Amino acid sequence: MTDLNRRHLLAGAAALGAAAAAGLGPTAAKAAAPQAGTQAPGFYRYKVGSFECTSINDGARTFPMPDRFVANIPKEEALAAGEAAYMPKGMVTIPFNPQLINTGSKLVLIDTGNGVANLEASKGAVGRTLQNLAAAGVDPKAIDVVLLSHFHGDHINGVRLADGALAFPNAEIMVPGKEWEFWTSEDNAAKAESNQGLKANFANVKKIFAGIESKVTKYEWGKEVTPGITSIATPGHTPGHTSFAVASGDAKVLIQSDVTNIPEFFLRNPDWHVMFDMDAAMAQQTRHKFYDMAAAEKATVVGFHFTFPSVGHVVKDGAKYRLIPSAWNPTI
Repeated sequence: MTDLNRRHLLAGAAALGAAAAAGLGPTAAKAAAPQAGTQAPGFYRYKVGSFECTSINDGARTFPMPDRFVANIPKEEALAAGEAAYMPKGMVTIPFNPQLINTGSKLVLIDTGNGVANLEASKGAVGRTLQNLAAAGVDPKAIDVVLLSHFHGDHINGVRLADGALAFPNAEIMVPGKEWEFWTSEDNAAKAESNQGLKANFANVKKIFAGIESKVTKYEWGKEVTPGITSIATPGHTPGHTSFAVASGDAKVLIQSDVTNIPEFFLRNPDWHVMFDMDAAMAQQTRHKFYDMAAAEKATVVGFHFTFPSVGHVVKDGAKYRLIPSAWNPTI
């Protein structure tokens, strides 16, 4: 019987390598086809009743974990969670996944990603929404509604092209009323002068929406913002942060936007405070409320920062939660 222990496997690999170096055996042959060196397009379709939905991957960013990435625990504990999730040592990886909802009468893009202007700067890591929409056969001019969950750059920067033109020129831009009220307030901007992160976000919001106010429609929480899509109040991450219920017939999915950042950290540990949450205590409360609902309903949940294709179910695990990713379905 073959012994598949680690020592024998390593010894076998060494023997094969030596044979290849000596020009002996089948490993000496060169591969006829060159390696591709590029990734496959990032889009995944799923159905919600009669709606055809598409998860569009904007990319993923990997960076050294900041000291206060999780603000209310020691960094060593956060690093251990990253290693347990097989992230590169000392690093954290955050994916980005806007959602395209084809209701039959409207083509709705929920959030826009980091923006094509970041594509070159990040060496292709982020800003891939437009190219993945194209791979999915979607013309940006065909988007009827750009539905924004909140005003952080990874959700709104894709509204503009690198030259400042509108990426979705025919779309109505729908924003949470409370989010618009907060980020367009000169008083709030003045109060943020000493906070460099907030100051930069106020400036970015101003840049993104400058001159296109007439295209912006403000929506309220708890209302159907477009047929089949209802807004859900999930504040804390930002003052007007919004999630969505997408419903058709008897089917429904919950698009949770940034109720949690990467689930390996903040779904498993809903009381951890990510550095991006503006009101950490409120965001913590929102996480419990939202995920208790999702688990009780056994609802399909889509997360902007879940691993692509970002579709799964949430289950309770004591005082914590677990994400059960949905199996890849080769049919729609």
